[in-house]
Amino acid sequence: MNVSPEPAGPSKADRKGLIAGIAVAASFGMLALSFAAVPLYRMFCASTGYGGTTQVAEVAPAHQGKRDLIVRFDANVAPGLDWTFEPETPQIKLRTGKTATVYFKVTNLSDHALSAQAMYNVGPTSAGAYFDKISCFCFNEQKLDAHETVEMPVVFFLDPALEQDNSMTDVDVVTLSYTFFAAKPEKAVVIGDGKSGEAGKPL
Repeated sequence: MNVSPEPAGPSKADRKGLIAGIAVAASFGMLALSFAAVPLYRMFCASTGYGGTTQVAEVAPAHQGKRDLIVRFDANVAPGLDWTFEPETPQIKLRTGKTATVYFKVTNLSDHALSAQAMYNVGPTSAGAYFDKISCFCFNEQKLDAHETVEMPVVFFLDPALEQDNSMTDVDVVTLSYTFFAAKPEKAVVIGDGKSGEAGKPL
């Protein structure tokens, strides 16, 4: 009786190639995850209010709640940005579910146009999940001409759902804080003759 020989397993070279391929794939996977981590974290914060991140809403609730809270406004400018920034109203008393509009005054003190982005959070952090903005200057980068002064509005409400959250029972004051940071300048690109030009401009 003849016994057929068992097929030979992968050679040592084949195994090394397979291991190398897996290592390369894993490296690319980790790189992709590192790039995705920041936007995913921002999405997580925006959807949960984690870290005092506020929510975004299209419309106000149909009905108001029963609690009144004090909402304070804090305005800051990061070092290196020649702007002044302050709330026109330091604080307001607001019923849950009621829409409020407040304005911030911003002035560019420099002799040239400057762009900046406002970062924001809410304190205490547990209030972030119930602080809903309908519109805000912080949604987009802002550009001010030399010595220009503008009023920037934010429209928001406090979600009445906070009244059912035990962590908000003893919270009577909520602080909305902004900090303007200078926008990163556009990088120059090298064009055909070796000279640099502004990114995004047609040649």
